[in-house]
Amino acid sequence: MTLDAVEPLAIDPLLDDPGTRIIVCCGSGGVGKTTTAAALGVRAAERGRKVVVLTIDPARRLAQSMGIDSLDNTPRRVKDVQGEGELHAMMLDMKRTFDEIVEAHADPARAKAILTNPFYQSLSAGFAGTQEYMAMEKLGQLRARDEWDLIVVDTPPSRSALDFLDAPKRLGSFLDGTFIKLLMAPAKMGGRAGMKFLNVGMSMMTGTLGKLLGGPFLHDVQTFVAAMDTMFGGFRTRADATYRLLQAPGTAFLVVAAPERDALREAAYFVERLAADDMPLAGLVLNRVHGSAAARLSAERALSGAEHLAEQDATEGRVENLDDRRIVDQEAGKAGNRDPGDSSPDADPSQDHSQDRLAYDTHGHREDPEDEDPEDGATPARSMAVDPADGSVQSSVDGSVDRLTAALLRLHAERMQVIARERRTRDRFTALHPEVAVTEVAALPGDVHDLAGLRAIGDRLAAGGSPAGVA
Repeated sequence: MTLDAVEPLAIDPLLDDPGTRIIVCCGSGGVGKTTTAAALGVRAAERGRKVVVLTIDPARRLAQSMGIDSLDNTPRRVKDVQGEGELHAMMLDMKRTFDEIVEAHADPARAKAILTNPFYQSLSAGFAGTQEYMAMEKLGQLRARDEWDLIVVDTPPSRSALDFLDAPKRLGSFLDGTFIKLLMAPAKMGGRAGMKFLNVGMSMMTGTLGKLLGGPFLHDVQTFVAAMDTMFGGFRTRADATYRLLQAPGTAFLVVAAPERDALREAAYFVERLAADDMPLAGLVLNRVHGSAAARLSAERALSGAEHLAEQDATEGRVENLDDRRIVDQEAGKAGNRDPGDSSPDADPSQDHSQDRLAYDTHGHREDPEDEDPEDGATPARSMAVDPADGSVQSSVDGSVDRLTAALLRLHAERMQVIARERRTRDRFTALHPEVAVTEVAALPGDVHDLAGLRAIGDRLAAGGSPAGVA
């Protein structure tokens, strides 16, 4: 199925709809999610919305492109946004978000005990799934404040796009799971009494875990669990609430992918997962699509032309391989500097053939050697081959032009092959998911590093369709 048969993704109506409160940009790593999220935020703000963009990208490209020195866990206003809207941006601080949860749901003494616990510090800084969970947590906090009428979320650069949906549940299951409950048992049973009640089984378990994990680490985990006892249920509750928020009608998912097999395969998995979980999919953003303004020249014809020029260059006589009839001015415009031995062996030495050996400029006009001063920095005329019989002139640069033309034809052929490969990959996706609306964004020659670049991306997102040569 070609792109013409697929419903185009209408970006501007999505951004203008006041019912759209959350846009989640998801996809595998390295496909341009951060740039897409930022471009959507800029476009929505300049169309009158009050927007906050939440990024999880540690490369800080978003801050640089928006003219902000740095982003942190607090939304910051972006200047130089045109129109009546507002744009704020922030970058998720995973540990700080976890700290805020602890501080909000524990009394000061218990919060201090948790925040200084070594196991908590490791968990909040890099436990598997923590970043995804905290992204969901921060999304819930922003939505609850109701300060912005549109939140654009750049999901974490996960190994798999599905981690964003799965990791919060995994972390919630860990914090509410059997292992944690088992570690909590002694505290719930009343200290020594509890340990006495569980003396045999618990001693065996803690002894084994102590050997595997180390006694100090196990003590840190038990201390953490005891301090977090009243908060574990809240993690699962908030994760479930945010999950329901992602299923709400005001949320729209945009799957971002590059026109490459692995990225579109990941996008297909994500589309299927969103459908299975009843989450609203707005469409697919196919990013960095290549095109050509000379698409009518196929790769086959370009390669054929390049080969023809190469063969012609090899078989035709060029300046460096002229026959005996031709006379070459090796020092263009400097006929007086020739070696007398350069004259034809058949020439009569009594005759003056200097008029046959003239210097010509690049337009074929005769040049007087005495008119040019070698010390004045002027560029010498290009070497010319002159045939005394018919007066024809052939420039020595003709071969260079042909070689350059052949190289350009080969580059064009490579571009057309890339375009064809991207089209086949895209068509496989659209054949599997014809219900998914698609917009394509042409590849830019360089990175986006300012608001003007983000506006350009926004224009391409809204225009949709295919770049030149990608019909």
